[in-house]
Parts: sequence; C-alpha cells; structure tokens
Amino acid sequence: MKLSDLKLFLKNSDSLTIVQPNNEAIPSHFHITEIGMITKHFIDCGGSMHLNKTALFQTWIAEDTSHRLKPEKLLQIIDIFEAKISNEDLEIEIEYQLDTIGKYGLSILNNKLQLVALNTDCLAKELCGIIEITSNLSTNVSCKPNSGCC
Repeated sequence: MKLSDLKLFLKNSDSLTIVQPNNEAIPSHFHITEIGMITKHFIDCGGSMHLNKTALFQTWIAEDTSHRLKPEKLLQIIDIFEAKISNEDLEIEIEYQLDTIGKYGLSILNNKLQLVALNTDCLAKELCGIIEITSNLSTNVSCKPNSGCC
C-alpha cells in the first residue's frame, strides 16, 4: 500500500484497527512513534543496481491502555512527514514488535488495516539459472548446481 492509499482510507475512517497476519488485532492502544523514509541502495546477486524507498511506520505498545490513535491524528503525522522528509508516494512498511521487531506490508481488508507478511526473493533469477515452476498448490524454485546462484 502507498501513502496515498492510506491517506484516503484514513479520511474515510472513524477509528483505526490494525490486524496481524494471523487475524489477531494489535492492541487498540498502539502508538505510531515514528515515520521514516528508508532508502535501500543495493546490488543484487546478478550485479544489477536497485534503489528502493519506503515509508516505515514504527508501532509501539505502551501501558497507557486508554490511548487511541485517531485517523485524523495519523493524517497529521503523515502530513508532517511529507512536509519535512518526503512528499513521494512511497510504499508503506510497518514495524511491529512481538518476540522481535517484525516488518510488514500494509493492506486494507474489511475496513481494517491488515499487516501483510513480506518475503525475500532473488531479483536475478534468469542469471542464476533459477527456474520457477508454478502449480495450484505451491511454487517450487530450483537452482542449477555450480551456476553461481545466490
């Protein structure tokens, strides 16, 4: 989800609920402690350069159980981020702590914000000799021996 999608959702919402991938809501007294622009400039295993930018929202659960973040307040925080850091329509990632800090994508499901699991991927499959085989049940990936594959 991009910032523009979240802003539209917030403008049309009366309350905020964020649901984990297991469909359990995070505690309703969560805080958004920061929004940052994360820039990742990297080379994949095939030698191609990439530049990714995301807006990273950090959630935090405190002991103030009467706290409720309202959509209008989150819109104000986003407006400050856009004015001071970046006005690009960035993809959103969410940090949420369970046993360790997890990083998730964000989507809308049943008028709630849904944390979505992120996955790693090889960005140079053709150079690594990776052949993707897709079926209705699963995706299998194989790599040729001695191909220099990551």
